[in-house]
Amino acid sequence: MRVGNGYDVHRFAENRKLILGGVEIPYEKGLLGHSDADVLVHAVMDALLGATALGDIGKHFPDTDPQYKSISSIELLKHVAKLLEENDYKVCNVDAIIVAQEPKMASYIPTMKANIAQAMGVEPDLINVKATTEEGLGFTGQKEGISSYAVALVD
Repeated sequence: MRVGNGYDVHRFAENRKLILGGVEIPYEKGLLGHSDADVLVHAVMDALLGATALGDIGKHFPDTDPQYKSISSIELLKHVAKLLEENDYKVCNVDAIIVAQEPKMASYIPTMKANIAQAMGVEPDLINVKATTEEGLGFTGQKEGISSYAVALVD
């Protein structure tokens, strides 16, 4: 059994879609990034890559490579899942948290879990997604951006 941690953060930006867990969430701003800036999926990918000692998302999907410009992070997660399979790793579970003052996430979480599970080729009961605020503290609490943490256990 191996464990990995993942973390990602993106600032809010005008004229961008807000994508979390492969779900487009109606909100006045999106997140700034080279890809779709899906902080949840980025944290999950880094947790999986960390658990398997296969590097990080910057190594596999550099933001200097034009082929990843505006790409769906769910597509990148499919690639990470394939890397795990090629290296004989099996996902035991993933636990992730989204940190955002706004918007509220609860109604979107079941679809996020389903999207992540499908991209990884695992059952949805192996994926847990939570959301919290920072009670107005820090950059997420002041509505400057969103962060996400993830832990993955693989065998």
